Amino acid sequence: MIITFAVLPESGAAFRSPENLRAMLANQAVGLTVAIALLFPMAAGYFDFSVGAVTATCSVVAAALLSEAGLPLPLAVLVAIMAGSAAGLILGVLIAVLDMNAFIATLGTATLLGGLIFAYTGGLQITSGIPPSLTDLGSLPVLGVPRIAVLAALIAAASWFVMGHTPFGRQLFAIGSNARAAALVGVRVTRVRLLSFVVSGTVAGIAGVLLLARQGAATSDNGMTMLFPALTAVLLSTITLELGRPSVAGTVVAIFVVAVSVSGLTLLGAPAWVGPVFDGAALLAAVAFTRLAAGRSSRS
Repeated sequence: MIITFAVLPESGAAFRSPENLRAMLANQAVGLTVAIALLFPMAAGYFDFSVGAVTATCSVVAAALLSEAGLPLPLAVLVAIMAGSAAGLILGVLIAVLDMNAFIATLGTATLLGGLIFAYTGGLQITSGIPPSLTDLGSLPVLGVPRIAVLAALIAAASWFVMGHTPFGRQLFAIGSNARAAALVGVRVTRVRLLSFVVSGTVAGIAGVLLLARQGAATSDNGMTMLFPALTAVLLSTITLELGRPSVAGTVVAIFVVAVSVSGLTLLGAPAWVGPVFDGAALLAAVAFTRLAAGRSSRS
């Protein structure tokens, strides 16, 4: 796709430009972080439909603390991330400890948080009091690379290490594969499941701060617009590197497959609805491909 859009005369010059590359990197930083937040519960066998809403909520929390409470930037950022951790802890208790259905719990939480965001903001943006040092993180480069993209890459690298090279990461995948077998070999299933939601909420909190830095304002968005691209990327990751197994590296590849496609098609003059249509088609294709491959494997 990169080669195609780079050589087509209608899109080539603009697509190859450093400005377009930097824009793609910066624009996908928040989406990548939200997708990584989704990875931890998914590795344990759960879809967390609240990550977009938690991200949006933490963005509003940070903006409100800066604009209305007048807190210093580091403290406001810390509280916003802790708000994400708290949301993850509550979900972990509901799902891992109280055995509530994960679909109901996470979707209900997303709806609740979306309503609270709208109630607090009144449908308006919070724009005042956001310090330039935060917005610079979302817009300025370092050595030619957007700062926000560098930070997202560091989060991805840390998550890759945790999921692939620590006992916690191995236990997540063991539980997602067969929770009963994992319990029989000594894995504390309830605790690991609960921690997966806490880590997810913490990463979503960081994504909320990055969202505020990128936009320079907190909006009344309920977060659902961030959920589906992240969900698409995570599901595409299951057919990118290891079939049926979500991964950080596969998610990074999937995020930029979508980004390159949408960017190239936009430069070719495609209408605005192309992005959502591509996300939806990619999501359906990923699920269908995984199911077909799983069926083949079981038959063989």
